[in-house]
Amino acid sequence: MRALSGRVRRPARRAAVAACALATVVAGGALALALVARRSDTGQRPGPRARAHAAAARARGAARARGAAHGAAAAEGRGAREGGAHTATYAVGERVLTLVERTRTVTLPGRAPGPRTLVTLVLYPALGPIRSAVTPDAPPDRGAGPFPLVVFGHGFDTTPATYVRLLVAWARAGFVVAAPTFPLTSAGAPGGPRESDLVNQPGDMSFVITRITKLSRRATGALSGMIDPGRIAVAGQSDGGETALAVAFDRHYLDRRVRAAVLLSGARVPSVAALRLGPGEPALLAAQGTADPVSPARYTYAFFALARRPKFLLKLPGAGHLAPYTRPGAELAIVQRVSTAFLLRYLDGRVGALARMERAGDRPGQAQLIADP
Repeated sequence: MRALSGRVRRPARRAAVAACALATVVAGGALALALVARRSDTGQRPGPRARAHAAAARARGAARARGAAHGAAAAEGRGAREGGAHTATYAVGERVLTLVERTRTVTLPGRAPGPRTLVTLVLYPALGPIRSAVTPDAPPDRGAGPFPLVVFGHGFDTTPATYVRLLVAWARAGFVVAAPTFPLTSAGAPGGPRESDLVNQPGDMSFVITRITKLSRRATGALSGMIDPGRIAVAGQSDGGETALAVAFDRHYLDRRVRAAVLLSGARVPSVAALRLGPGEPALLAAQGTADPVSPARYTYAFFALARRPKFLLKLPGAGHLAPYTRPGAELAIVQRVSTAFLLRYLDGRVGALARMERAGDRPGQAQLIADP
C-alpha cells in the first residue's frame, strides 16, 4: 500500500471510472452534498459560507437523494423477500457526522494544510416500519443492539452515496455502516480527485473506527450503545477496496480491531512482503467481475490465493467494475446477499449463514462462489 503513495493512474482509468459512475448516478453525489450542512458530531455548526453552500446543495439534490434512498430501501426489501438469502429485519436510520482528525493534515488546492475532515454517512438499525425508506435521524434500535460495525471505503471519483443500495442492505440486516467521504479522491474533491492521497486513506478508516466506537461509549448521543467494538469489519470498492485491504492485511497500516474484510474489485497488492498473512487474520470475502477493465481480475485472484482461510471469492462472469455493486439488477442482488451472509457469519456468529452464501453465490451464468471456510 505504501507503494501507492506516488501512483497516479492514467487518464484512461479515470475516464472508465467516470463512465461507470455516470451509469449509476441514481444516488450519486447529490445525497452526500445534500447532507453536508447537518451538524457535526461535535455539535458545532459550519460557518455562514459553508451553510450557504450546503443549502444550495440541498436544494439541488435533496429530492433526488430522498428518491434514491427510498428506492434503495424498497428494492433491498424486495430482494430479501424474493431471494430468501437473508431477511430484512430492521428499519434503517441515517445520520451524517463530520469527523475531524487533528493529528493528520490534508492540503486542499489553494489552501494551507488543515486537519483531515471526513464527512461520514452512518446507516444504522432503527425503530420504525421495517420496509419504510431510510429515515434521517430516526431513533436507533438500541434494544436490539449493540451491533457490529462495517466501515466502507468508496472508490476513486465516487462518493458513499454511489453505493447506497449495498450499504442499506447491510444496515437492514443488523449492522451499523459508516462510510466516510475521502477528502482528495472523492467525486467532489476540490480541484478534482487525485490518487496521490490514497496512501492516507487507511489512516482515515482506522480513525473512523476509533471515532464511531467512542461515540457509542458515550452515555448519550445518537450512537450511544449502538456499536460492539469486538465485531468490526472493513469493506470497500476499487481504491476503497485497496484501502480496506491495507487496514485488514498490510503490516504498515494494520488495525487489529478488524475481524472481517469485504473487498469489491479492489484487491491489488503492491508488496507481498508487507502483508500479514497467518493465523488470526480477518475473514475475507473478495468479489470480482471477470470483465473489469479498471481493476483486472488477476489482482483479486492473486491476493485470494495468498490469503489464509476463512476466505471466499465471488466471481461475477462478464461483470464490469462498478455496476455489480451499485446498479439494480441480478448482480447487485447477488452481491448484497452473499456479502450480508458473510458478515452475519463472521461478525455475528451465525453458522447457518454459510449455507446462505452458497445458495446466493452459486448461480450458473451469473455467479460462482469459491469457498474455503
